[in-house]
Amino acid sequence: MPTTPEATIADARERIDALDDRIIGLIQERMAVSSVVQQTRIASGGRRVHLAREMEILGRYREALGRPGTSLAMTLLELCRGRI
Repeated sequence: MPTTPEATIADARERIDALDDRIIGLIQERMAVSSVVQQTRIASGGRRVHLAREMEILGRYREALGRPGTSLAMTLLELCRGRI
């Protein structure tokens, strides 16, 4: 069935909104898991932040998404561990 550009855009925007909802949920889940890691590390005498691990994460995002991936990873790290 032929569709209009407006209908195509509306459908795509609905999909984007659904994807954004999933992404937000995953970020919230990541924040909760990160909190467990930080609390456990601190309770066992370690530091709140593990810089080598953060560098791995930055590299993974950069490799998968290019330079903007690094910015995205930095934002995620800040959300999950707070500012350092």
